[in-house]
Amino acid sequence: MPGRAPIPPDALGSAFRTSRSGGCGLGRGRLRAADVDAPFHGIRSVNLPLDTPVALARAYEPRLKPGQFYCLVTAALLWGIPLPTELERAMVVHVGTTTGSKPRTRGVAGHEYRELRIRHRKRLPVTTPADTWCHLASVLSREDLVAAGDFLISGERLSATLRTTPLSTPDELAEAASRYGRTPGARNIRWALPRLRKGVDSRRESLLRLLLVALGLPEPVVGHPVTVAGGVLLHPDLSYPHARIAIEYEGDEHRSSKQRWRDDLRRVRLLEEAGWRVFRVTDDDMQNPESLVRAIRAALDAH
Repeated sequence: MPGRAPIPPDALGSAFRTSRSGGCGLGRGRLRAADVDAPFHGIRSVNLPLDTPVALARAYEPRLKPGQFYCLVTAALLWGIPLPTELERAMVVHVGTTTGSKPRTRGVAGHEYRELRIRHRKRLPVTTPADTWCHLASVLSREDLVAAGDFLISGERLSATLRTTPLSTPDELAEAASRYGRTPGARNIRWALPRLRKGVDSRRESLLRLLLVALGLPEPVVGHPVTVAGGVLLHPDLSYPHARIAIEYEGDEHRSSKQRWRDDLRRVRLLEEAGWRVFRVTDDDMQNPESLVRAIRAALDAH
């Protein structure tokens, strides 16, 4: 029995259409073999990861028509916007269009939009960060919409004094928001926009800030610089500088990484030596925040 036809080298690690003009020269039977994946109707891939929504977006690319682009959750993931876990793991590709009908096929959610400016991210066509943020207002809570906006206007921290260039500016988000006044999620956009803050390092930090305010505490300052022993500059996640109170969110990565755990202990020690009181906050505290809020309020009152 003859062996399988070899996969052309340029097809490895890629996705391609099964149409006569595509198929990488492979016959119909060969395209149904076990070593060839079929992520979407009319698409085959070989040695291409398909285990994340972004990977699926890459696999879908050969099906994109003129005027189509990635939007909503898929666009957010391509821009790196932090989302709730259930959205980050949802294996659905969101494809938008400004021309013709929206795509309809298994594993794809189609969306129709008026004219939009499209950019490229990781070589894929995608809605701009500002438009993506406004689109997310229809699927995110207003608190998570703030966290997404904080990410866009903050940039990534590189060192104590340096951050990457933000993906968007507050003015760009405000301009985009003005174009979505009557769309689903418009109320969330209006609520979130004045609550965005620069210098935020994580989604949980944003959610913690909003939670403290919702429970009656003054709004804490984001990333206030604190000079400690040896001239080291630290930026507590949140703080009340006038009372020398620092609030540090600690996720699971803080305990699973030995180096991160040691760094955290050193940060707390340096802040305390500098006369600051440090509150270390976990997910359990955010689920049941009453005792945390009482302790912070008491510390503020004592000051």
